Parts: sequence; C-alpha cells; structure tokens
Amino acid sequence: MKGNAMIEHDLDIPTADGAMNTFVVHPEEGEPFPVVLFYMDAPGKREELHDMARRIAAVGYYVVLPNLYYRRSRDYCLKERTEPAMAEMFTHMATLDATTTRTDTQAMLRFVDTQPEADGRRLGAVGYCMSGPLVIWAAAAFPERFRCIASIYGARMVTDRPDSPHRSVARLRCESYFACAEIDKWASRADIEKLQVALEEAGAPHRIEWYPGVEHGFAFPLRAGIYNKPAAERHWERLFSLFARTLR
Repeated sequence: MKGNAMIEHDLDIPTADGAMNTFVVHPEEGEPFPVVLFYMDAPGKREELHDMARRIAAVGYYVVLPNLYYRRSRDYCLKERTEPAMAEMFTHMATLDATTTRTDTQAMLRFVDTQPEADGRRLGAVGYCMSGPLVIWAAAAFPERFRCIASIYGARMVTDRPDSPHRSVARLRCESYFACAEIDKWASRADIEKLQVALEEAGAPHRIEWYPGVEHGFAFPLRAGIYNKPAAERHWERLFSLFARTLR
C-alpha cells in the first residue's frame, strides 16, 4: 500500500435527522478496502482529525469521519479553550447519546454499502474522547456489522444512565480495545475497573491498556503540552494491529 495515492471526498451522508457532512478518504488503487468509521472527539471535526484519518487510510482502509454535530452546526470546531468556548462545546456534546449514535451509524452503514471502494463486510470503528461511548453504542446497536472497536481515552464510560456504555457492552460481539490515560478526569481508574468487570461478564474479547504518565488527549499532535509522541505512536501500533487482525 505504500506509495498509493489517496482519494478524498467531502460529502453529505443523509440521515433521519438531516445531512451529515463527512470527510472520506481511501487509497486510489486496490481491492475494496475494509471500512473504519472514525468518531470524532468533542472539539469537532477538523483538519487534525482529517490527518489522522489519512494515516489510517494510507495503510489500506476506507475511512469515514463524520461531523457528529451536524444537527446544530456544519462547521463547529473549538478554537480556544476559554470558559465560554468550552461551555459551548459541552452543549454540543450533550446532544449526542445512544439514540443519535444509532441514527448516525445506520446512515454510515447504508452509505458504505453503496460504495464500490468500500468492503462493508469488514468494518471497525475508532472513537476518541467523547466517542469512546459512541463506538460501544454503535457496535451494540449493530453487533452483526462490527468486527472491532477502539476507544482512545474514552470519556464517561460509566454513568448512572440506563444506556451507560458499561451497561451496553453485554451486546458487543466484536473485539474491543481501550487505551486509557493514567491522568484523566473524564475516565477514572475506578470507572475503568467497572467497565472491565462488565466486559469480562459479557465474554466479548477485549483489551484495556493503561498509558502511564500521560493525560487525556495524548494522541492529538496539536494538543500543546499534552501530546505525547511515544504514547501516540503506541496507540497507532495498537490500532493497526487490531484492524489487521480483525478486518484483513
């Protein structure tokens, strides 16, 4: 796959709630490619995530990165980490739940099933931050479609809600990987231990891996003071290994 040119598209995927603007990238040549659904983090779809999607595509995948805030904004992106800006981000984030995830995932599945370059029979997902729960909800809603999911410092994995991610893992039928930052106020060790118990009771293959000494957000190159290159590269190694093992 090395040296293969990339094809990129900015397009709208129709959903029951409107047009979901989406970035799609895949190699120019080769067989129909396994699909990776890329669920964004809370600051929104942006070029930093486009670059990460390109890195996945470059090793032989059809990557779909939607703007999950399309119901409220087509172009929202956190520009600065001031208190008002963060409050706006959390307002957007609060509109997403298991129901919206099902709607959006169903739309993406319908889309990839119509694309000749995509092999929707071999499909996985990765979610960062707020989308750790989303990839669980997606795979729980469509257990027959997902071969793997990866949650990278997923936030709020254990809540009091009936649809809490840790309660949803009983419906998983795919392999799952969880990269957890040692320093993470959004995912305490106690919560991850509850998640692990739920995963073990579900009997679904999984791996939880702690990344010592790093903070929530360590994989994002533009997260000044938080990005940790060795940890970020380890997460890429784990992702590519998971995808190769389950989607190839």
